[in-house]
Amino acid sequence: MRHTLVIVPLLLLAGCGATQSTLDAHGPAAEQIAFLSWFMTILFIVVTAIMWVLLGWGFWKRRGTLAEHASITESGGQAWIAIGGLAVPLIILTVIFILGLRLLAAFPIHGMHGQMNMANMAAMEDEAMKPSILIIGHQWWWEVHYLGDSPDQQFTTANEIHIPAGRPVNIELQSRDVMHSFWIPSLHGKVDLIPGRSNFIRMEASKPGDYQGQCAEYCGAQHAHMRLLVVAQNPDEFELWSEQQRRPASEPASEDAMAGQQVFLEGACAMCHQIRGTQAGGSVAPDLTHIAGRRLIASNSFPNNTAYLEAWVTHAQSLKPEAEMPDLTMFTGKQLRQLVAYLQQLN
Repeated sequence: MRHTLVIVPLLLLAGCGATQSTLDAHGPAAEQIAFLSWFMTILFIVVTAIMWVLLGWGFWKRRGTLAEHASITESGGQAWIAIGGLAVPLIILTVIFILGLRLLAAFPIHGMHGQMNMANMAAMEDEAMKPSILIIGHQWWWEVHYLGDSPDQQFTTANEIHIPAGRPVNIELQSRDVMHSFWIPSLHGKVDLIPGRSNFIRMEASKPGDYQGQCAEYCGAQHAHMRLLVVAQNPDEFELWSEQQRRPASEPASEDAMAGQQVFLEGACAMCHQIRGTQAGGSVAPDLTHIAGRRLIASNSFPNNTAYLEAWVTHAQSLKPEAEMPDLTMFTGKQLRQLVAYLQQLN
C-alpha cells in the first residue's frame, strides 16, 4: 500500500511532462482545442465532486445500508431522477456539442474530421488558401513536398517539417497505402489521411520551437514508429533553410565520401532513394538529398548519428520490423564506413 501511494503520484506527474499534449497549445487552432479540453476537464471534476458530495450526504442521512434499502414501491425521489439524471446531463452535453460545432467551424480549411465540404472547396480557389505543403503518408514514414510558386522553388524531404513561425501554413494530406492520421497536438487537432482522396489543414505555430507529432490512426506493425517533427523557425531562418533544401546534393569532399557515393549509386540504395544532383532517382523511399541536416532517422524514431545510420543501413528490420527498408548485409565494413561518410555530408 505504501509503495502504491508513492508510485501513483509519480506516474501522474510523468504524464504531465509529455511532449505531445493537447493542453500544451502553441498555435491558434491548438489554443481553441485546449480551451474546450480544459472546459470539459474542469466540468468533469465539478460534476464528480458534486456526485461524491451527494453520495456522502445520502450515507450521512442513513436512509438505508448497502444490505437494506427502502421498498421499491415507496414513493419519492422522482425529482432527483428528472433533474440529476435527465435535465442536467442534457444541458451539459448540449453545451459541449455546441462548443464542439463552433470549434470545427472556426478552422478555415478542413471541415468535419478534416474532410472538405462545398464551402471549403470554394475557398480553396482563393490563391491565399492553396496548400504550400503536400504530405503523403506511407507505411511507416512521411513524404513531404514543398510546392512553391514555381518549379525552381519546389523540393522534397521526409518526416521533418519546417514552417515559418507566426504564419499560417496550408497543408494537403494524402495516403499512399492505408489510412493514417496527421496529428501535432501542440499545433492542431488530428486530420485523417484517406487513400484516394485529399484532406486539408491550416496549421500555425505561434512561436519558434520543435513540436512532436504522431500518426494517430493504427496503420500496421510500426504505427508507433511513424512519428513527426515540426520545426517552427523565424521567417528569415525558414527562408534560409528552404534555399538550402532546394539545392542539389553537395559533392563529396573526402576520399571516404567519394567512395561512399559510388557504393550508394552502384548498390541497391539508388533503386529506392533519390539524391538530387546524382543518378539516384528512386521514388519509393525517402529523399536523401539533405539527410545529414535531419535530426532523426527512420521516421524520427532514432538519432541521426553514425551508430544508428550504420545499424539502419545494415539491419533496418531489427530496428523497425516489417518496414520496407530491407537488411543490406552485402557491404563490407569498409564500404559501410564509406557509405555512412557520404550520407553524413549531405547537408
